[in-house]
Amino acid sequence: MKALVTGGAGFIGSSVVDAYLERGLAVVVVDDLSRGAIENLNPRAKLYQIDIRDAAALEHLFETERPEIVNHHAAQMDVRRAVHEPVYDAEVNVIGSIHLLNCAVRFGVRRFIYASTAGAAYGEPASNPVAESHPINPITPYGISKHTVEHYLFAYLALYGLSYVVLRYGNVYGPRQSSRGEAGVVAIFCEQMLQGTRPKIYGDGGKTRDYVYVSDVARANLLALERGDREIFNIGCGLPTTDYEIFLKVRSALGSKTIEPTHVDKRPGEIDHVFLDVSKAREILGWAAKVPLDQGIPWSAAYFRQRLAERLVGPGPQAPRSMSAGGRRGSR
Repeated sequence: MKALVTGGAGFIGSSVVDAYLERGLAVVVVDDLSRGAIENLNPRAKLYQIDIRDAAALEHLFETERPEIVNHHAAQMDVRRAVHEPVYDAEVNVIGSIHLLNCAVRFGVRRFIYASTAGAAYGEPASNPVAESHPINPITPYGISKHTVEHYLFAYLALYGLSYVVLRYGNVYGPRQSSRGEAGVVAIFCEQMLQGTRPKIYGDGGKTRDYVYVSDVARANLLALERGDREIFNIGCGLPTTDYEIFLKVRSALGSKTIEPTHVDKRPGEIDHVFLDVSKAREILGWAAKVPLDQGIPWSAAYFRQRLAERLVGPGPQAPRSMSAGGRRGSR
């Protein structure tokens, strides 16, 4: 079976690529490398450097490769950029996704797995934990664009019979995460502390999110290959964690006991509190998060410490690419 993973050189997408290859799938990757990194890419995957807004290039790829599975992770994911450039955000996240859906229908894709967002789509929840049935009230263009594709998936099922699974992620963290963008708070805190910089917390530090380790997310994408047809699933730990708690856990993992954060004004469009009801994923997908924060953050911290050392002195021996072995990987 052949899978096409869009955004497959990115943080989450590259972990999905690794998981699919380990399962025995042939994997083709689409990534324009605007945020993804070539060093994240598994050498057993075939890369097409394509912008998903380029319909002609996508059609040529589908005609050539004939994937049976599309796993769609490519996105404009910067909430602040979406606020300032909503047209660009919609072009990538909505129009680009429609190009992929059209190709999936035309070339007989068996299943379309879509990486959506939880917190940005639900808006400020009426109550927590938030189930998939909670009203969708996004307060940013990013949340709007990511959720809009879910409606297109439902329509393409009704019109063309395209099977799909939607995975609404909480705050994913772990090795390969980029510190470019506000979503990667674990990566940002790790890099700042390793450089001796005081991390910046927006607001009083009491904002809560639902954090989930990247290997757990990759496993959900494996299960979605065969389960959960026509369903939407929250993917998270089901627990709230404050920004300040994340700061303390990263500080402890790095042994940076004297560093204190700086507090600045809360950013517009940010949700105060959200964590997820993940019972549906447990019941239908057979999925539950396995990696607790007290394990995942030290793994992440070790990765960022190693990456900084490699930048200073050059890479050492390659480690396995498995994301379960202390969160380490080879090729950096």
